[in-house]
Amino acid sequence: RVIDCTLKTNSVVKGGMDTMQSLADWYREDDSPTGMLQVGGGISGDFAISVVPMLRQDAGIEVPLWAWFAQISESRPSFGGYSGAPPAEKISWGKLGVDTPQFVIESDASIVLPLILSSLE
Repeated sequence: RVIDCTLKTNSVVKGGMDTMQSLADWYREDDSPTGMLQVGGGISGDFAISVVPMLRQDAGIEVPLWAWFAQISESRPSFGGYSGAPPAEKISWGKLGVDTPQFVIESDASIVLPLILSSLE
């Protein structure tokens, strides 16, 4: 479709700014308690969860914290890397509250995520 010029737009793939804006709009419009399932860790894993402190701290918009947080990760905190940071680390950054339910699934996401998603049907 790209080569023969029949692809009219590449809007399926958004850049970081567009993605964060869409996420912020969605988070503000949805008034139900919303949880976060983070697949993996590190900077890329933290991108979506950062919408809450961006709205609260940077934009001064009062929104609720995430209702719950779960992380699927193979990384362990004992090695000191950001990918293995436990959920409690996110409290100091305003991403989660002290009382936010937090869960860590220490496994390969390619095994665990399909099992979790298939149970939602």
